[in-house]
Amino acid sequence: MRTATLDPAQRAEALAEMAERELDVLVVGGGIVGAGTALDAATRGLSTGLVEARDWASGTSSRSSKLIHGGLRYLEMLDFPLVREALKERGLLLERLAPHLVKPVPFLYPLQHRGWERLYAGAGVALYDAMSMARGHGRGLPTHRHLSRSRALRVAPCLRKDALVGALQYYDAEVDDARFVATLVRTAASYGAKVANRARVTGFLREGERVVGARVEDVEGGGEYEIRARQVVNATGVWTDDTQGLVGERGQFHVKASKGIHLVVPRDRIHSSTGLILRTEKSVLFVIPWGRHWIVGTTDTEWDLDKAHPAASSADIDYLLEHVNSVLAVPLTRDDVEGVYAGLRPLLAGESEATSKLSREHTVAHPVPGLVVVAGGKYTTYRVMAKDAVDAAVHGLDRRVADSVTEEIPLLGAEGYPAMWNARERIAERSGLHVARVEHLLNRYGSTADQLLDLIAADSTLGRPLRHADDYLRAEIVYAASHEGARHLDDVLTRRTRISIETFDRGTRSAREAAELMAPVLGWDEDQIAREVEHYEKRVEAERESQRQPDDLTADAARLGAPDIVPL
Repeated sequence: MRTATLDPAQRAEALAEMAERELDVLVVGGGIVGAGTALDAATRGLSTGLVEARDWASGTSSRSSKLIHGGLRYLEMLDFPLVREALKERGLLLERLAPHLVKPVPFLYPLQHRGWERLYAGAGVALYDAMSMARGHGRGLPTHRHLSRSRALRVAPCLRKDALVGALQYYDAEVDDARFVATLVRTAASYGAKVANRARVTGFLREGERVVGARVEDVEGGGEYEIRARQVVNATGVWTDDTQGLVGERGQFHVKASKGIHLVVPRDRIHSSTGLILRTEKSVLFVIPWGRHWIVGTTDTEWDLDKAHPAASSADIDYLLEHVNSVLAVPLTRDDVEGVYAGLRPLLAGESEATSKLSREHTVAHPVPGLVVVAGGKYTTYRVMAKDAVDAAVHGLDRRVADSVTEEIPLLGAEGYPAMWNARERIAERSGLHVARVEHLLNRYGSTADQLLDLIAADSTLGRPLRHADDYLRAEIVYAASHEGARHLDDVLTRRTRISIETFDRGTRSAREAAELMAPVLGWDEDQIAREVEHYEKRVEAERESQRQPDDLTADAARLGAPDIVPL
């Protein structure tokens, strides 16, 4: 397997090659499911294309709770098959497919009632652990433990003493969701998939009833391509119904959007060595360790406004602060909030109007010949969704196709990662970087960190931290544009890094330096650098304004005040 480089030349070449000859499978949508589908198809030996209207993971797949988990609360709903499936996938990701990107994380569940609650919750967590180990992919995580109140307060001194009578501690896993998707796309490209972001499907090609491809607009270059494929897979998440509308046929199911928002606060604002999981009247609330920060989320409310830029309102932020402060000894305030992000869950429309009760299962359908639709599901089980989508597409091909092998395919950077981790002190000595910097690179890039170290060896200034966002090295900004398909400043500050939610200025003070680092790779002149910075600053201000609004309608209007980036 060659290591794919997603630079501007690769993108142009991919679009041209997709238009030259008929593909076996064209995947529409560059989120977690679309990227997983492209990898599944490519590793079965199928000629595969993947197009995304904006940036990789720019929708739901960069705005999740960053958890890879079995769904402990689904046990309470007696949805054992979903939990069992998700726990298997969690284990595969931790142990085989992406150990450099998916990491164990402990959670503390405070108990508020004596006796029955410890028995009830303890039985659920014990079953969770047992189901994980029964799948053969859970032995790498510690099992749960029961804690007294005094023991729990030693682990999490941030908790109010009257907020618990004891606690349970268990393990799940976390991931940088957008980085995972970018890595998944590069892995698919390494196995031969042709991939292009900022390539929007404007319509489908038809021969009679059959879909035989798609018309694709190059949002950057302005050209249009006709890409023919024996099977097209619609993996557009919350845009599923909109994409189906381009076919001119009614879909067999509908996807409903549920908004979830998250707050990011500095690590020193919550004194704890473990994450927290709290029950609310509607769902659960997580406090998730995130480097030098905490992520607090999430909400669960209906959303029928702009899908591209869901907005967090003042009411959303107050809701999270109120619920997390109900257990904290030192309450959080608005001034503690570094970042806010809002995302949309793609839920299959079910019998209940309450979005928290809509299905998290996924569905695959063949609404018209030549078109497969996959929707619903959850981030953790993306690989299963992708397999099912390609299985459905294979039925429309007139030849025998191998079964899915993605259970055995490590993502880019996984192979060799343990050995490099063990050698991190020698790598630090050789590169001149502090060992903490080397660990940071290994946990973001795995064994492909060598490529960043080569950039630094060629230009030592790239080994310096980015000003005003010193968790990240300057080399990472260059690499995002030269290897990871970033086309604009927003792509880098929001998804290739998390500067937009990890700094109080939301990345505005780093924007100019980052744009100047990207410019040589992407061929920007001074005017384009200025446009990129101005667009980013307007986007941040629009988001801040939306978060001051009292409700969804006014927040949405404020967020739409910042236009999308002008193409190059």
